[in-house]
Formats: sequence, structure tokens, C-alpha cells
Amino acid sequence: MVVIDVQNIQRRFSIDEIPLGEWASRALELLGRQDAELSVVVVDNGQIRDLNRTYLDRDRPTNVISFPQQEGEGPQGEHLGDVVISIEEAFQEAQESGMRLDERMLELLVHGICHLTGYNHEGVSEEMAREMEEIEDRLIREILGE
Repeated sequence: MVVIDVQNIQRRFSIDEIPLGEWASRALELLGRQDAELSVVVVDNGQIRDLNRTYLDRDRPTNVISFPQQEGEGPQGEHLGDVVISIEEAFQEAQESGMRLDERMLELLVHGICHLTGYNHEGVSEEMAREMEEIEDRLIREILGE
């Protein structure tokens, strides 16, 4: 069973949390992870900047950060980890790209989930980075029913 916990802890934007949970659940099912747990947290730029500085030593806001639970010596099991999305970064990027905010949120969510399920695009071969991008594109198309 897929269990998704969505938390909106920012106050700048009013969002509907239900699609995020449904999209995350569908993405995990499409990735063959029928027994998985995941947390999705929506934050503002200040909150994600604090996380980025504390855990990744990058003192700036970013659009999405994945915190895997399946690495290192932490608890193992069904909990994959957390996907933290900055709604402010998503909003700005959506405006710059001429897309809707929910479309950009879906892209960031899928990107974060891919990281939690073993895909990477940083510090890997072009082939591996391209594989992640292709998986993301496929997941988004299937989630949207295209």
C-alpha cells in the first residue's frame, strides 16, 4: 500500500494538497513501489533556504530537496523519505516558463520522487542523467493521462 503524507507549512499561497498526494501515489505505483511511504512538504523560500543551508551547505533557496530515508544507517523499510518543495520557487519558475503553478508543482514532485527511488542527474554520466529525465517525462505524461 502506498501512503502519502502531504503537509503545507507555508502561508503565502493557498494550495490544494489533494492532487499532490494523488500524483505522488500514482508516481510511486508507476515506478513499481506499491509498498512505499512518502512525505511531501510544501514550504516557502525562507524555509527551504534553511534546509538547503543546514543539510546541503548551500545558502540559497531552491525549488525542491529530497531527503532519502533509505540511505546510510537510518531506519529501513517502506518510508522512502521526504520531498520538500518551495511554492515560491515553483510559482516564479511557472511564471517564467508560461505554465500553470500546478504543472510546475507536479514536475518538482516527480523530480523529488525520482531522487528518492534511486535516480540521479548530478555527478553521473550523461546517459544516467538522460535516463532520469526520460523517466520524469514518462511519469508526468502518465499521471496527466497523456
